[in-house]
Amino acid sequence: MQETQPDDEGRVIEGMASLALNPLLLQKLQAAEQHSVAGDFGEMDDAAIMLQLSAGNMAGFDFLIQKYRKPIIHFMYRMVRNQAVAEELAQEVFLRVYRSRETYRAEARFSTWLYRIATNLGVNYARDNRQERTASTVYLDETDSETGTTPDVADTTPGAESSLLRRERLNAIRQHVMALPERQRMAVLMHKYEDMDYRQIGEVLKLSESATKSLLFRAYQTLREKLKDFV
Repeated sequence: MQETQPDDEGRVIEGMASLALNPLLLQKLQAAEQHSVAGDFGEMDDAAIMLQLSAGNMAGFDFLIQKYRKPIIHFMYRMVRNQAVAEELAQEVFLRVYRSRETYRAEARFSTWLYRIATNLGVNYARDNRQERTASTVYLDETDSETGTTPDVADTTPGAESSLLRRERLNAIRQHVMALPERQRMAVLMHKYEDMDYRQIGEVLKLSESATKSLLFRAYQTLREKLKDFV
């Protein structure tokens, strides 16, 4: 699988240099997927685990990374369409969680707070790198995350035509989602791909539930119009 690389790795995200200055934290980020975390955290609420981290229990941080690292990387990838950048942005998300450990207040669900950090980072990155938008780029050897297939050319096997139409539709959906106004785009990504409900999305975007419903209605209305040829 070919992955696009940032044009200027030194500017991928402000603050990433601090990871190099904190090798212990970076080591935890990289190792969290490979090791089971001991303790009773599986029975605890995420906010309670975060409060444990506030009290100095680093095992709680390991658990939260293990639980949320992959979903956050997937969420960031859908925003930036670049695996290398998505992974670096996810690292920055958890770096900010760690930095906020002593001031954290369980005023909202931990996942809401986490996705708010991720959304803000993704929006800031998109604003700073508009000229590098890759949503419309399709690589012939890149595996599609939804279908598990690659967009090979000229396939004569049975069902090839319907498969090609499906890939074209998926690519069109991606392009039009990424072309939505900023808040609509974030809402659709959280609603469609992260299975978040109106209340959760509203908490992340700091909108009322009714405003969130209206936002998503306008977004899906736009998408239906743009994708009418594929329906």
